[in-house]
Amino acid sequence: MGYLIWVGIIVSLIGLIGIFYCIALALKAKRAKLPDDEMRMRLRRVVMLNMGALLFSMVGLMMVVAGIILG
Repeated sequence: MGYLIWVGIIVSLIGLIGIFYCIALALKAKRAKLPDDEMRMRLRRVVMLNMGALLFSMVGLMMVVAGIILG
């Protein structure tokens, strides 16, 4: 089950990179001083990406735990 642990680590790291990317997008939108409607549209996109990255990271962590338990 060692492969499951390593695949889970890689999936979690991809999710973590996605979370940091979302932080960068949100900070970029904040610094742009956009009108309210434009800011809402950008942040709505960031929230969707953030949820996907969190899901990806969670699945990776579940894979790591499953690999540890089954190993």
